Amino acid sequence: MLSLMRFTTTDQHGGHIYGTRSRQTSIGATDFLSGNARMASLLPTAMRMGRLQKDCAAALPPMFSNCDVLSFEDAHLVLAVPTSAVAAKLKQQLPKLQGALQQRGWQVDQIKLKVQVTRSIAPVVHTRQLDFPQTAVQAFEELGQALPDTEQNAKLIAAIKAMAARRR
Repeated sequence: MLSLMRFTTTDQHGGHIYGTRSRQTSIGATDFLSGNARMASLLPTAMRMGRLQKDCAAALPPMFSNCDVLSFEDAHLVLAVPTSAVAAKLKQQLPKLQGALQQRGWQVDQIKLKVQVTRSIAPVVHTRQLDFPQTAVQAFEELGQALPDTEQNAKLIAAIKAMAARRR
């Protein structure tokens, strides 16, 4: 859906689309839009929506990074939010957002929120490894040896032994 794409300001390739996995994908998309006569008329609107998305992201705390601009017509802004919990928290920020957007030149009279799971939220990657005391590592090794060697337990035993080996 075009309204969910995010764009930066134009460069020699027409702009970078936020949310694409690579800059090359972004360049290809903007080149396609600008190179096709029928689609070229969409590019200014897409770029405007991208600037609005960028300004919204700058005005809101990072916890709202998964919110997207759905539409902006007649001074009514509609934002997509991933969950009702995020919507409840964002409602408290709407006056601040409206003021910040108005300072940036956007005529926003009303902001509505729509709960839509439009894209998957990036998985949390844990970068910290737990430190187990030597007695815990020994207990895991013993557990790996004590479990019955059945087909059901094979993966569990392998995981326990691998974890104990990494912690040694």
